[in-house]
Amino acid sequence: SAVALLVLAALATIVGLAATLGLLLHVPASNNRTGFLCDDGVTCVPASHVCNRIRDCRNGEDEQEKLCDDLPSSLPGYLVFHCSNPLYWIYADQRCNGMNDCGDCSDEMESLAACPPCGSEWWSCTPVLYEYCTCIPKRLCRDSIQHCASWSDEYICKP
Repeated sequence: SAVALLVLAALATIVGLAATLGLLLHVPASNNRTGFLCDDGVTCVPASHVCNRIRDCRNGEDEQEKLCDDLPSSLPGYLVFHCSNPLYWIYADQRCNGMNDCGDCSDEMESLAACPPCGSEWWSCTPVLYEYCTCIPKRLCRDSIQHCASWSDEYICKP
């Protein structure tokens, strides 16, 4: 008990000292990677900002030739989502964003996408016309433009 308290106090001191000296890096868990971690170990760039010709990392490592030379195969797999059509891919952070980024809605509807159901700010209808897949933003309800094949966005949905 007394020894355990001493060990815990020593560990807390070591962790505090390491954090103060900047020795601890904020590396995302391997099963929860959502972006590109810059060399500083702190800055995380959204997947869709990698290889976009804009340096988001201090040293520009998000735009390095070895990373951007042969897209998408040169990118880490967790930054890429492969559409059902093997010729198309999108950045992983574009999956489940409500938009038809793949062109066939595979980034919003297929089991590989594993998207949650529409949130409270969305109206669910299938099929959706134009750029959406299964949901439209409620701000488009009753705007005198058909977004749902059933017209439910104009007659049932309330913004």
